[in-house]
Amino acid sequence: MAGIFSRITDIFKANINDILDKAEDPEKMIKQMVIEMEEAVNKATTAVGAAIANEKQLERQHAEKKKLTGQWQRRAVKAVNAGRDDLARQALEKKNMFEKAATDLESPLAEAKTTSATMRSQLEQLKAKLDEARVRQGTLIARHQAAKAKKQISSSIAGVGDGAFANFDKYEQKVLKAESEAEAMAELAGDTTSLEDEFAQLEAGDSVEEELALLKAAAEKK
Repeated sequence: MAGIFSRITDIFKANINDILDKAEDPEKMIKQMVIEMEEAVNKATTAVGAAIANEKQLERQHAEKKKLTGQWQRRAVKAVNAGRDDLARQALEKKNMFEKAATDLESPLAEAKTTSATMRSQLEQLKAKLDEARVRQGTLIARHQAAKAKKQISSSIAGVGDGAFANFDKYEQKVLKAESEAEAMAELAGDTTSLEDEFAQLEAGDSVEEELALLKAAAEKK
């Protein structure tokens, strides 16, 4: 019984988080621990049952010896009253024998009562711990799964930051560079067009002046 109680105590004292981190299947590990506790409680229940049965048996034996003691005491009295000292003497011998037997049973009976009471108390503690483990089972599994998911998400975010985001920034720089180059080309193209227009206007103005000069010359000749 002490070994069973110690085993359950060891399980509760263990660092559950460390156990789960090292386990390949944490959920299976927790369920296995609860199963071990249930088995321990079943063994403890059997042991307590045996202790109580032993106590009850000693109680019956002690009560029987006390009963026989009283019975032979009454017979001794009856024999004396009947003037049968020989029967009274034999009755007293029987009475003394059963009285001694009853006395001899008192010590083991007291010990049996103490043992069964202690074991009952320990069993109640084991049952309470088992109930606690059953309640905590789902919570522990959920907490571990949440921690695992958080770790995976953090790892994923870190990976994306190192890879995809860096590549995205690089691509954005390429786009910005391309846009800048396009704007520069557009400006250059715009400057060339403007210059050509100015020369075209200038040349158009020269043509008009030439025609005007020719008209004046013709008029003078007339």
